[in-house]
Amino acid sequence: MTEPTVTATAPLSDITDWARGSGLEIVMLLTGAVLLTRLATWIGNQVTSRIDVQSTQDQMVRTEAAKHRHAVAQVITWVALVLVYSLTAVLVLQRFGVPVTGFVAPATIVGVALGLGAQRVVQDMLAGFFLIAERQYGFGDLVRLYVSGGPGTGSLGTVEEVTLRITRLRTSSGEVVTTPNGQIVQVINLSRDWARTVIDVPIPATADVTTVSDLLNRVGVEAYTDEVLHDLLLDAPSVMGVESLDLDEYRIRVVARTQPGRQFEVGRTLRARISTALKREGITVSADLDTAAPSAT
Repeated sequence: MTEPTVTATAPLSDITDWARGSGLEIVMLLTGAVLLTRLATWIGNQVTSRIDVQSTQDQMVRTEAAKHRHAVAQVITWVALVLVYSLTAVLVLQRFGVPVTGFVAPATIVGVALGLGAQRVVQDMLAGFFLIAERQYGFGDLVRLYVSGGPGTGSLGTVEEVTLRITRLRTSSGEVVTTPNGQIVQVINLSRDWARTVIDVPIPATADVTTVSDLLNRVGVEAYTDEVLHDLLLDAPSVMGVESLDLDEYRIRVVARTQPGRQFEVGRTLRARISTALKREGITVSADLDTAAPSAT
């Protein structure tokens, strides 16, 4: 009497059927998710690039509306990626036979636990929403961010990326500073609408105030008529008068209104022009030209 032969035909058939059905669907879902995320990223890059080109082709700096549109485009792209990944994960679990609806009750408990532990993330996203909705700053803005518990000087840099959770800055030395939005307690925007550079010129006490003031006014007029500086200046630099008096010197303040974010470039050029003009007239500057903190409004 022969014994029946045990074969693995049934399990192998089940695996083949699953691979042809749910397995193929999983592969298609993952492939579709990758393609959708790449498409969303490509569209986001195209939109932001077009915004940058349109806002700078006829102007020296980006407009406030362009900065805001750029930030909104970045946020929409980020949200689209999160939605695609989340939906794909749920659909893949369903194809594996995992009862997603059965996780409702445990998910509630886990959600409460995560909610208590992830309050900082929720706070960051809410803060990011209001930062963008209120247009406090946008892509390309020069800002100083003060964070709770951070250094008193804050972080100064150009905004490179804004999402609902973080803000990424690039400092003048090339460093990248990533700050959670929920930790930002104060924002100083140095490139909103217009900016200002303030130069205190140290003059020896023996020099005549009127002569020096007339010389500084001429330097301001020449700077405003210069082909390069004229596009960066909103008007001719103004001589405000004597700012301070010491035993051996006094300081005359020069103020110039500039395009947003261009106050540092204009300040360096004006200091060089002022130094050259003073030396040409035989006036020796008693100290290095000091630039006060630039401001914007």
